[in-house]
Amino acid sequence: MIAVLGECVADAFADRRPGELAMRVLPGGGPSNTAVALARLGTAARFLGRLSDDVFGELFRERMAASGVDLSACVRAREPSTLAVATLDAEGQARYSFHAEGTADWGWSAAELSDDRLSGASCLHTGSLALVREPGASAVAEFAGRAAATVSIDPNVRPSLASREDYLSRMPQWCALADILKLSADDLAYLMPDVSMVRACELWHAAGARLIVVTMGAAGALVSLDGAVVTVPAEPVEVVDTVGAGDSFTAGLLHRLESRGLLGGRLDGLDLASAAEAAAFGATVAALTCAVAGADPPWAEQLTSQPTP
Repeated sequence: MIAVLGECVADAFADRRPGELAMRVLPGGGPSNTAVALARLGTAARFLGRLSDDVFGELFRERMAASGVDLSACVRAREPSTLAVATLDAEGQARYSFHAEGTADWGWSAAELSDDRLSGASCLHTGSLALVREPGASAVAEFAGRAAATVSIDPNVRPSLASREDYLSRMPQWCALADILKLSADDLAYLMPDVSMVRACELWHAAGARLIVVTMGAAGALVSLDGAVVTVPAEPVEVVDTVGAGDSFTAGLLHRLESRGLLGGRLDGLDLASAAEAAAFGATVAALTCAVAGADPPWAEQLTSQPTP
């Protein structure tokens, strides 16, 4: 079982018309998307989130429950849900403006993050805004530091909600916590614009992360295990939009590692070939997500043509 800790976000897609602005709201948020994708792929997934009682919170619960996500470790929060207004460019890339002050997702306290929430988990996946937005970020980092399970972190950089320095100042701590560190090429370009991917991986390995995966969109993904590097190709796809693609990639990666019995510790049994194969599976899951509108990851039966783990 994989536990996923982080936010749920109401993704509002704007439709500008003369004299009005219509919005279509879909459930989203990086960690929530990853939990949904894991459950749909057939990996037991438990979501640790602070879910509001507002209409968006109801939407989040409905989507995750319908996908098979275990919500027993969630906190019922009094604060409102986070809202993200999304616009898509010509390539289907989403740009977000967030309405996130005083919302439920960032209010974690140490008392809400007891160790029993990870009971039975082989892996804790977290990141996105949960590890960078206070007041909850410090409590989440301390919780991850206590985890006996494999720890996976995806910073999922959001410049409109946290500064470059906010991320850079925390990266050494995240690398020390993480067995798996996943970023996108856009994340890296924002955080370390003058540093190559390979050099960035060297720095993050030195800080403690064993497996680092950098997704590169249509160019595939770079996989670095203790400094040994390989690139896996992307799956060709007609892109509708890229919303949730990175979250689905992470789910595919973790699902494959879990199905091979490689999670649950410090990745001692992992070799580069297995890491690359898991990343390639993640690329397939991401491609199927890009082929449909919104963060709507595939179900296991849609991947029956893939090799059985």
